Amino acid sequence: MEKNSNILVHFGIQVKFYRQQKGLSQEALAHRASLHRTYIGMIERAEKNITLLNIEKIANALEVSISQLCDNSDG
Repeated sequence: MEKNSNILVHFGIQVKFYRQQKGLSQEALAHRASLHRTYIGMIERAEKNITLLNIEKIANALEVSISQLCDNSDG
């Protein structure tokens, strides 16, 4: 379960990084992705196990690739 938690934490960090880099609020990202604002917050806090369809929605809304959101390099 810890490995799953690490994946969720890392994904949330990536979403928050790209969201802030674009100058978007959680609400603005949610609107672009057709998701609820609280859902975006839960993803960023690693409280939700996100589906592939929603990963795609968020990547498209952030104008990044899915692989960028899932990138686990520390650079």
